Amino acid sequence: MTQFSVDSHFDGRSPAVREIYNAIVAASQKFGEIAEDPKKTSIHLNNKTAFAGIATRREFLILTIKSDRDIKSVRIFKREQTSANRWHHEIKLHNVKDVNAELKSWLKEAYHLSV
Repeated sequence: MTQFSVDSHFDGRSPAVREIYNAIVAASQKFGEIAEDPKKTSIHLNNKTAFAGIATRREFLILTIKSDRDIKSVRIFKREQTSANRWHHEIKLHNVKDVNAELKSWLKEAYHLSV
C-alpha cells in the first residue's frame, strides 16, 4: 500500500501554494484539533470527519469545504449538493491573501459540521 505525505503534494508546486495551505491549516487549528490526512490526489482536513479537502496545482490550490447550505459567492467555482443538508463548495486560491475572514468563516462552519 502506497503511503502519501502532506509534503509530497507540494513537489513541483509554487512556494505560494504551500503558503496558502499553511494559512488554511493555521486558521483551522484555531477552531480546535484537526488532523491532516493525505490521500492520493488531495489532503483532507479532519475534525471527527473531513471538513475540507485540498488539491494542489502548480500555481494555486483548490479548497473543497463542507456546508449545510448552498453558499452564494462568486468565489465558489463549483458546488455540489451531496445530500439533503450537505453541500461541497470548491474555491480556487491563488494567494495567501485569499485566506481571508470570509473564507475562515466558511472553514469554521465546516469544522463544526464535522463532529
